[in-house]
Amino acid sequence: MSDHGVETRQFGHRARLALPPAVALKADDQAHAARTMWNCLHAWWQMMPKEKRTLANADAAIRQARRDVDFLAVLPAQAAQAVLKTYVQAWKNCWDGRANAPNFKARFRTALTVDVPQGRDLNIVRVHRRWGMANLPKIGRVRFRWTKDLPVGKHADKDNRITGARLVKDPLGWHIAFRVQSLEPVPEPHQGPETGIDVGITVPLALSDGETYKHGPWLTAREQARLLDLEQRAARRKKHRKPGERISRRLHHTYDQIAGLRAKAKRRASDWQHKTTTKIADTYGTVVVEALTITNMVKSAKGTVDQPGKNVAQKSGLNRSVSGEAWGRTVTMLTYKLARQGGTLAKVPAPNTSRRCSACGFTTPGSRETQALFVCKNPDCGWTGNADHNAARNILHLYRTGHALIPAAGRAVARRARRVKPATAR
Repeated sequence: MSDHGVETRQFGHRARLALPPAVALKADDQAHAARTMWNCLHAWWQMMPKEKRTLANADAAIRQARRDVDFLAVLPAQAAQAVLKTYVQAWKNCWDGRANAPNFKARFRTALTVDVPQGRDLNIVRVHRRWGMANLPKIGRVRFRWTKDLPVGKHADKDNRITGARLVKDPLGWHIAFRVQSLEPVPEPHQGPETGIDVGITVPLALSDGETYKHGPWLTAREQARLLDLEQRAARRKKHRKPGERISRRLHHTYDQIAGLRAKAKRRASDWQHKTTTKIADTYGTVVVEALTITNMVKSAKGTVDQPGKNVAQKSGLNRSVSGEAWGRTVTMLTYKLARQGGTLAKVPAPNTSRRCSACGFTTPGSRETQALFVCKNPDCGWTGNADHNAARNILHLYRTGHALIPAAGRAVARRARRVKPATAR
């Protein structure tokens, strides 16, 4: 950060690529080569003694592999170096307790990606109001959707520029994610009011001031019927497949169609979250949410053979609904958008926010009579109101009484507990 009220900010911008079939095959080949390079590097790392696991030796092994295996030669040299850097960083994250140990990447369960580490290699040009063009190493000039102004041409300098990109393939096709560095003024403190937010399933976001943000189904009725038909078709074909038999091309095609519909639903959900969180960040200066441990909330209830669980099907449906709302992604969006506007985000303990009466403070399990109705059981109070807004007011009350766990102006990163380093890494 400089002394003139400005700061350097880095962010990503993702755009859809328009690749002809022949060019898309080139991108696929590079992505599979990058995945294979990772697997070869992981095998080399496990095989080598600890004293020989150095960047220089790993770089030499990568260069030799690209000379010996023709398939790996389709991957640009800088992209191969990016695979090495990513792999080493994955071990560092493991040693610091932030992630699990890296492992082999399977062909059908791994997202296809290719790095373009140098932004100057892209040579980005805007050719139309809706389209831009970029140069991809060993692929050529490609078109991408221009949905955001990028610092290119005369608008680019050492402080405002594209530092690199990554090609990413999802069920809806190839996309390019630009890494953008920009110099922006430090925001003034947001003067907006404080609000508490209660997240849920029936009511996704309920604010303490009575505001509510809802959404409809992510897929239309026709799309939902289509998805159900595809899932049943896949189940029938999988049932008739013999153990150990390769998955047929027809079944793979069915899986691709299912993944395409689910990706469409996810994109619509993300679009709603972006628009909603942007409106909240523009309106409020301080936003308070619950510190939820979502991974524990969506654990299966099936139990064990000796102690089988109860209401397994109902819990499974609840887990799918919770995962579909993506509360963690909503909080992440709110965190960085509030910081960009000069606001703050805080987290408070979650217990009893739905049981406490926001009018008198009386806490009892039976006050929430239905999903939407809260009736205070205190004889001296008897307050009645919406249960979600009551919980949101309790969340804000915890913050105002000094129970904030994570007051943050930037992105909050929850680190995992430190563990013993894996034997393969020591």
